Amino acid sequence: MPRQPLVVAVAQPHIRAYDVIANAVEHAAVVRAAHARVVAFPELSLTGYELDAPAITAEDPGLAPIVGACAEAGSLALVGAPVRGEGGREHIAMLAVDGAGVRVAYRKVHVHRSEERFSPGDGPAVLYVDGWRLGLAICRDTRFAGHDAATAALGMDVYVAAVLEHARDAQVPAERARRVVADRRVWVAAASFAGSTGGGFDRAAGGSAVWAPDGGLLAQAGPDAGRYVSATLRDPGP
Repeated sequence: MPRQPLVVAVAQPHIRAYDVIANAVEHAAVVRAAHARVVAFPELSLTGYELDAPAITAEDPGLAPIVGACAEAGSLALVGAPVRGEGGREHIAMLAVDGAGVRVAYRKVHVHRSEERFSPGDGPAVLYVDGWRLGLAICRDTRFAGHDAATAALGMDVYVAAVLEHARDAQVPAERARRVVADRRVWVAAASFAGSTGGGFDRAAGGSAVWAPDGGLLAQAGPDAGRYVSATLRDPGP
């Protein structure tokens, strides 16, 4: 039996360095405006790409605006944050937020040497939403075909990536997305940081986008912060 269409939005909001409370309010506003079942945000979207930002817990009261917006909109938000793991390790993570609360959905596997504070996650992850299987990735993960191969082995319909690239490398997310589409024949949704943030990213690329399994570009935002785009994913016809 065909699944119901899934509306996915990819967002590149204005993000203030270290200001989780203000960023959560901004995320909540995007969730309300997007009218999407899934709203994906860029890498470390709750803090900015500030590698010394304090870790966030799923119980952080500052995330309440996103929980409330998801409850109102019937949405699932995938947001970026530094988190603590087992044994005192810390991770660059993707939090899944809905009306019921917050949980850590995925921890970045392929951390960069500049992210030495953070430990790699244990492996790929797939999130189930209304019968759709969302494979999760964070930035550098998308560089490695082994990552999307391992995620595909878990079963995935959509590869959802939270990314950050400098404006001079603006073509990189699209190149990697098209490679995943060609190799895995899945939808790809990439939420790409826009504006200015830490780590030398004085001008991030933006250009958040969604691609179809046939390689077609369904929707793409421009380079500026404060944008989002959405696309409706449907089961193929008989």
